[in-house]
Amino acid sequence: MSLDSPNESQRGRAASIAIDRRDSANITTRRLAPSDSIVEMTKLLHRAYAKQVALGLQPLAGRQTAEVTEQRVFSGECYVAVDHAAGVQTRTGQKLVGTILFHEVEESQGPPWFGKPEVASFSQLAVDPDYQGCGIGRMLMDMVEKRARETGAKELALSMAEPDRELYDFYIRRGYRFIEHWKWPYTNYRSAILSKLLG
Repeated sequence: MSLDSPNESQRGRAASIAIDRRDSANITTRRLAPSDSIVEMTKLLHRAYAKQVALGLQPLAGRQTAEVTEQRVFSGECYVAVDHAAGVQTRTGQKLVGTILFHEVEESQGPPWFGKPEVASFSQLAVDPDYQGCGIGRMLMDMVEKRARETGAKELALSMAEPDRELYDFYIRRGYRFIEHWKWPYTNYRSAILSKLLG
């Protein structure tokens, strides 16, 4: 993993990216690779969680350092969505546009539901705001739901900021249901623990 600062060509955000929302053929998902930049992933997380920060919430992913990002992604299985479109100028030729973390190992005590042997979990779902609405979040969730089934899990759970009702509704539409409340020591809000029965 690279913790190096981005070079001059990568600094600053380009103008809003024009994406044909009907065609995400240039977007693929895969496991995090050693060539992927942790610095760029951290910037992606900060951009993706900026909406919650604007609501006065303090999600860890919205403010964590690159070192914390690296620690978190190595604690579980990290998957990413990348854009292969022509004109993407990065060291790897792929722009990181989404991420999700399957089976993160938390240092803090987790909610009781996460401790059940039949329950797998995911965290740190993020999609670059310029790419939201293209189905990338669904692609990443499809990937971890499949991975959870492969591990033999019967349920896939998550923790999310309860005040973010738009995100809550997104998960409910995907078949997740409310299980319990939880308060993480590093946030300033009550989290909702949601879970989906895997078919």
